[in-house]
Amino acid sequence: MLMTVLSFLLTIGVLVVIHEYGHYRAAVACDVKVLRFSVGFGRVLWRRQRGETEFVVSALPFGGYVRMLDERESPVPAQERGRAFNRKPLGQRAFIVAAGPAANLLLAIALYAAVNWSGVQELRPWLSAPLPGSLAEHAGLQSGDEVLAVRIAAAAPDDGEWQAVRSLTDLQWRFTRAALRGEDLQLQVHARSREDDAGRGVRQLALPLSRIPASEVDGKLLDRVGLTGPYAEPLVDDVVAAGPAARAGLMKGDRVLRINGQVPRDAAELRRLIRSSLRGGEVQPLALDVERAGRTVNVVVQPVIKDVQGQKVARIEAALGAMPSIVEVRYGFGEGLGMALEKTWDTAILSLNMLGKMLIGEASIKNLSGPLTIADYAGKSASLGWVHYLGFLALVSVSLGVLNLLPLPVLDGGHLMYYLFEGVTGRPVSDLWLERLQRGGVAIMLAMMSLALYNDLARLIGAH
Repeated sequence: MLMTVLSFLLTIGVLVVIHEYGHYRAAVACDVKVLRFSVGFGRVLWRRQRGETEFVVSALPFGGYVRMLDERESPVPAQERGRAFNRKPLGQRAFIVAAGPAANLLLAIALYAAVNWSGVQELRPWLSAPLPGSLAEHAGLQSGDEVLAVRIAAAAPDDGEWQAVRSLTDLQWRFTRAALRGEDLQLQVHARSREDDAGRGVRQLALPLSRIPASEVDGKLLDRVGLTGPYAEPLVDDVVAAGPAARAGLMKGDRVLRINGQVPRDAAELRRLIRSSLRGGEVQPLALDVERAGRTVNVVVQPVIKDVQGQKVARIEAALGAMPSIVEVRYGFGEGLGMALEKTWDTAILSLNMLGKMLIGEASIKNLSGPLTIADYAGKSASLGWVHYLGFLALVSVSLGVLNLLPLPVLDGGHLMYYLFEGVTGRPVSDLWLERLQRGGVAIMLAMMSLALYNDLARLIGAH
């Protein structure tokens, strides 16, 4: 809990400071007098005067601001009017406003590059058996298939460049991007054998991701495709003392060869077969043939019913599956920087696409997340190590930059829209319309924040 809170505060602090520093540096470059640089709102907890600018930290950490000399807010001495924000040319005002979101996007590039150069331990894109009847099964994916590369499916079979898939996270990202764009993918997979990992050859498959509605493109996309996670051998990794598995005589290290006569190809399929023992509200006994110390042992397990997130599930109270294979993903300097630019651009475009699809009803509004989800992921990423946390920080920085560029009056994008109007018409937006637009923008932002908070709470209590 403490790590979650500290990670969240660090996340908000870093992103706010970088965003406001972008405004601050642009204002200084345009010779605008900056009166205050504030991290947070409300009661001032700490202040320091440096030159003509007061730097403060305030009690409410959810944001910040840069207050500049401006005749619209307070009287300005005649000798300083040339340094007032409202007196600056249109181009300079737009530059100062756009510098905040730009700083967040530049931060994301730097963070993604740092992650790429440092390297991160991720799950290998070696897949377990797909769900029966799923898109992945119809495409021909099988247990033990490792996805080596993907490309956009084209009219001609040899069109398009293959892009290497380095991890399961990378595969999910490429699936998400293709599904949001309504594109189908070709997969290059290596069907590996359990015994020697040498494989059964490389083949190509077609995965029609365009069949998945944009409204269903979210964090559970791999589940919707029918992928059940990384490949893990059907081993008993541990047993709960006095549980059904322990009472039946199952032991750590047992390899399950058959369960009720069926051969589980991997741990995910083994778990599915156990869950299928629940029929009509009753659990049926399971006959298991397991390999132990070079010989076959027969055991009968009577599963128990457990409540998992509101659903009744058959369990044998054992940890199933060997440790999934891990790979280190690392890039050189030039490649890592290029990948960081590409990832920042793609993430920004996907964020805009998702917001647009939510606006027109093509994507679920459940994808909108708020501070509780950010805090939860901040804590989880920090617990995995600093490299994972930097990747999370980069993702949130892109989201903040994109959000602030939306054409809502209370955001930087809204002010840029005012300047666009001024540039086209030759006159600024009237005070009356500024007030009206401001009220409307506040109402929209409050509605979005309320919805995001509701989604956060719903996720926490398992309603989604």
